[in-house]
Amino acid sequence: MGWISIIPVVIAIALAILTKNTVVSLSIACIIGCFLKGDGLFGFTDLIMRALGDPSSIWTILMVVLFSVLVTYFERSGAIDGFTVIAQKRNLKRRGVQLISWFLGLFCFADSMSPLFVGSVMKKLSDKAKISREKLAYIADSTASPLSVIHPFSSWTPYLASLALATGIFGSSDKAYSFALSAIGFNFYAILSVLLVFLIGLGVVKDFGPMKKAEKRALEEGKVLGDHAVPLTTEGALEKRIFENPRIFINFVLPIIILIIICAITVILNGEPAICEAAMILVILMSVSFLIQGLKLEELNKIFLSGVKNAVPAVLVLAVAYPLNTLSGEMGTADFLINATSSFLSPALLPVGIFFIAAILSFATGTSWGTYAICTPIFLPWAYSIVGGQVNTFVLVCFGAIAGGGVFGDHCSPLSDTTILSSMGAGADHIDHVKTQIPYAITCAVVAAVLYVVLGIVSV
Repeated sequence: MGWISIIPVVIAIALAILTKNTVVSLSIACIIGCFLKGDGLFGFTDLIMRALGDPSSIWTILMVVLFSVLVTYFERSGAIDGFTVIAQKRNLKRRGVQLISWFLGLFCFADSMSPLFVGSVMKKLSDKAKISREKLAYIADSTASPLSVIHPFSSWTPYLASLALATGIFGSSDKAYSFALSAIGFNFYAILSVLLVFLIGLGVVKDFGPMKKAEKRALEEGKVLGDHAVPLTTEGALEKRIFENPRIFINFVLPIIILIIICAITVILNGEPAICEAAMILVILMSVSFLIQGLKLEELNKIFLSGVKNAVPAVLVLAVAYPLNTLSGEMGTADFLINATSSFLSPALLPVGIFFIAAILSFATGTSWGTYAICTPIFLPWAYSIVGGQVNTFVLVCFGAIAGGGVFGDHCSPLSDTTILSSMGAGADHIDHVKTQIPYAITCAVVAAVLYVVLGIVSV
């Protein structure tokens, strides 16, 4: 639909920033998009059913609910309080809390699970250290997708390898996978994003932009949230403990170990972690454990429902973010952006051009994997043909640019499910999280772009 296809996305982002009401903004954008597409008002309900009937949408929403229940179990059992007390005995300062949050993100590298895990576990400790919720959400977000895309044992590398294999350039899946692994070193945006969090936590790089104001507010006024913030969570889980003496190992450490073991085994067997299935197993095991520890069934039911209720804010946002992504696909937003920019790219500027196209596309649609599926079959053969049909450094750089640009939107777009989950895990205002994180994301993107320009000239 040409330039008309970008109108819903522009409206959604503009309204979200102006009104700070993500659900309403996305809903209005979807309705306007349905009218532009010719489906009318009733097309909105059909759009929701199409988008939310997709298996990936159902998977994400189910995963959010299950992890919300798990976090509620951790909190109500007193396990997170116990973890906080142990950490406090080490007299951790703001720097220590930020570095532990960063390390936990590295430890739990699955992008869909990491932001919920890091934010929920570190929230109390972060609050006591007077770290803003925006900063915690940034740390959780920046150790999610940016880390997953450069982690050789995540599901991202096999996915990228499969897209590369589908282009017909590689004769076997082993060669495509080896190529995808080699391209990780050229994914400058993701590497810089993970590194920048570490440097900021260490104090080598000082906070800047809106994040600096948020941190000053938290440190000087003790306000971890802004005066008008609407956290993407409820505080229903923070009720009285169900056990007088928290059993940290049984109710926190052991479940995390089981989760990691299940994910590791399923990666070995199936090539990707069964995160949702692992979460469901943990909910069942912890429910049985609570009953064995003396909790009444009626009380267990209340705690379970409390966890489900805590997931509602994030689920509502996802329930209108996915329809907008579906609408963008149906209106041809990606095709328009690529056609509008690809005609003027010279060979030397192809890597940086690919990076920016993928970055804009992923930010506008909120999906990195969708961006990869669109860009790889177009740009990888293009780069391959430029160098005379050989897989060399130039082709690796271009593929790294696709991967890095695609993760940009997943990292900082208000439409991205990872960004939404980061806000939820940290209990931050979603738009405040986006606004404070974008300057950092843009900084990494600019540095990455310079590197792509240099390598494009040198390697072509």
